[in-house]
Formats: sequence, structure tokens, C-alpha cells
Amino acid sequence: MLTLDDLVLRQLAVGPMNNDAYLLTCRATGAQLLVDAAAEPDRLLALVREGSPDGRLDVVVTTHGHRDHLGALAEVAGATGAVAAAGEDDAAAITAATGVAVNRLLHHGDRLRLGQVELAVVGLRGHTPGPVALAYTEPGTASAPDAVPGRTHLFTGDSLFPGGVGSTQHDPQRFARLHADVVARVFDVYRDDTVVLPGHGLPTTLGAERPHLEEWRERGW
Repeated sequence: MLTLDDLVLRQLAVGPMNNDAYLLTCRATGAQLLVDAAAEPDRLLALVREGSPDGRLDVVVTTHGHRDHLGALAEVAGATGAVAAAGEDDAAAITAATGVAVNRLLHHGDRLRLGQVELAVVGLRGHTPGPVALAYTEPGTASAPDAVPGRTHLFTGDSLFPGGVGSTQHDPQRFARLHADVVARVFDVYRDDTVVLPGHGLPTTLGAERPHLEEWRERGW
């Protein structure tokens, strides 16, 4: 568990592929958002109750339409009544795989409200047609009107990992799009101390990955 300025962040690895699911709890209101109901619904619902004893869950964001990221979506949404949200271009695939209607369609540049917290939606196209990442930037504690915001935590699904972008099945057009989005929408926007929280494995920072952007472009994926 990690306590940030306005959020409490909990993480749980679930399923045979060790998918990382993230629970965000607004400290002021108790509103909760789950990033990727990937597998093991009983464990995910127990995680929800850690943040809210009454099992409150407002939103489940599915980062993209691959089956290992949505295996527990129907059970978790059904048990909690949470709104299902995803990128518009992946929504139909998610509904087809789970039977869950995606009620909130997300687009690059959207702002997603969670209690008193606002999350930025970052579209990172290529791994699938419409993946989304979520960015939470701590407001910081300085009182000056021009105070620099605090650190950002970026939930990237399978679009950005330590060591590279997500797989595009060696499709050069998909890779070029994903690499371009990651550069323009992540590395050109957020600071080096930004924490990247991927859909599998350990976190990293943009500062650790930035020196390798050209290597990734030359390597492809």
C-alpha cells in the first residue's frame, strides 16, 4: 500500500500471467477505481474491501482488450455495480469477451474524476487499437499559486514496460504508432521522476527509460 497526496494505491498480481491490478482510493471521499480486473475475482474483491469495508467500487478501467486483462471484469462489475470504462476503440472487443457493457468510453486527453481526484487519460495506440493509460499527478504541498505539481504515477497496461513498449506482433506500422505515442504523449509530457506502473512486472521511472528511446525505435517490437 502506498499513500499519496490524495490517493491510496494498492497493487495485486493475479492470474497465471501475474497481471498487476491497481486499486486507487480517494482519501477524501472513499471513491475507488480498479485498473484491470484481470483474474481471480475473489482476491480482487477482497482488495476492494481493503480500501472500502462496504465494498465500494465506482469504476473499473480496462487498459486494453486482451483477455488476460479482463478475465474478472464481469464478476467484479457484477458484484460491485462499478461502471466499466475503456478506450473507445477497444470497448467492443471487451464487451464481446466479457458480456459487460463499457459505459464510459475514454479518449486521449479526457479527464476521469474519482472523488476529489482527477486522472488524465493517455491514449497509447498500437498494442491493441485503443489502449489507455491513466496518469495521477500529485498536487504537491506548496501553497504558492505557481507551485510545481508533485510526482506522477502512470498506469500503462501493456503499452510501456521497463525496457520497452508493449508487443505489436512485429507489425511495423503498429510499432511506429505506439513508439510515437509513447514519446509524444508520455516522455515529452511527464517528468523523469514519473513512476511507470505496468500491467505486468515491476515499476520503473521515465528517467530510467528515457536514454533508451532511440534503441527501442531501432530494435522495433
